[in-house]
Amino acid sequence: MRIALLPLVLLLAANAAAAEAETTGMKVLIDGRKIGHLVQTREVDGDRVTTTERMEAAIDRAGISIAMTTEERSVETRDGRPVSFSSEAGLSGVTTTTHGEVVGNEARVTTTSFGRTDERTIPWPAGAVLSEGARLAESRHGLAPGTTFEMLAFEPSNLIAVPVRTRVVGPERVTTGLVVEELIRIEQRIELPGSPIEALAWVDSKHQLRKTVLPLLGMSFEMVACDEACAKAPNQPADLLDRTMVAAPRALSRDERANEIETSIALTGTSEATLPSVGEQRSTRDGARAWRVNINPDAVRDRSPPKPADSAATRWLESDAPEVGALARKGAGNAKGDFARMSALESHVRGYISRKSLRVGYASALETVRSREGDCTEHALLLAALGRSLGIPTRVVNGLAYADEFAGRSHVFVPHAWVQAWIGDRWESFDAALPGYDAVHIAFAVNDGDPAGFYSSVNLLGNIVISGFRTGSAQ
Repeated sequence: MRIALLPLVLLLAANAAAAEAETTGMKVLIDGRKIGHLVQTREVDGDRVTTTERMEAAIDRAGISIAMTTEERSVETRDGRPVSFSSEAGLSGVTTTTHGEVVGNEARVTTTSFGRTDERTIPWPAGAVLSEGARLAESRHGLAPGTTFEMLAFEPSNLIAVPVRTRVVGPERVTTGLVVEELIRIEQRIELPGSPIEALAWVDSKHQLRKTVLPLLGMSFEMVACDEACAKAPNQPADLLDRTMVAAPRALSRDERANEIETSIALTGTSEATLPSVGEQRSTRDGARAWRVNINPDAVRDRSPPKPADSAATRWLESDAPEVGALARKGAGNAKGDFARMSALESHVRGYISRKSLRVGYASALETVRSREGDCTEHALLLAALGRSLGIPTRVVNGLAYADEFAGRSHVFVPHAWVQAWIGDRWESFDAALPGYDAVHIAFAVNDGDPAGFYSSVNLLGNIVISGFRTGSAQ
């Protein structure tokens, strides 16, 4: 979630309407602790409107500070038609830039990261708007209580269009910084892929965003308008990793983990979420907000055939890169058959990434080939890309995994990523970051390694309780 967090914040800033004012500053808070600031500017030059949103933030992961910056820029006509967009994201010293030109019903996109440049053409979603289009939509509908409208907001960092539903509630007195203002309350539902988010925003009579609040990873995430000195005041450490870990009701032995386990899970808060049945996992509802997750590492359950996309090279799984291909061939060695090759690659990645570190923001497979550093995400993306390089369909799984000890806590489930590969006629799981896959890997979603695929975890991480286990032949 660490890279997905920033585009989500910028999406909120853009779709709460950039006002006529040239520059707007905001402080960014998690549970009342300042983690960064955001500055939004709007410039009009003839028929072109340029909107820039830049955020700088820092979060802690087990005591390690991760610096993050994201800047998104959109160029549109004065009537809100998209012309171009760009995004620059920096995490732990690695910068990724994306630039797109919108021509008709297509966008020509160039992405550069770690010395590699990729060009592609993507369909432009019909009716999608950028920042000025969002501002105009809000202005057209007005701020009368009870007003409702929808828009399709394009998010440049992850190249996805997100439906946003807005309802105007009405006037309300709200504290922004040390000032109480008479503002207008707006409710927004942001339909992120697999995980809708309910957000609140407060704007003034000129549609100027003054405050926004949303639940994120079990915490309260806020942006509050303030002057430059306030926005750029020192940050306060906020450990997101600690807040997303889940206590296990008891210790589990290695023998128990190697066999079938049924885990009872309850959802907290009001967030909407589901747990999938994928790979070796079968999820069953156990009430309105509870699930039974049965995992058998030896079970044959998921036979849904792979899609062409499961074998394709992507921005994050560069299976077509010569360096990735060379490492795949070396890692697989003389192994015969897809299961043996994936097992060999799993072991090779475990040793190849020599610096096990939480310092990395979010590195692609090729970046990890070169840096040999990372945590579970880098292990998963590299393993998935190596498998695809050898013609084995793969997908990345995100969820939770059990650890005896992690970041000073015992018997805890930790946010985690691993890989599923198509072996013969089924999906089987492999984990290069841990000693291997077992029955306490709880999957939230499968994706192609793109950070946008982790949006489905927003309403699960920090919002679940594990209440019990049944071991052995659970079902």
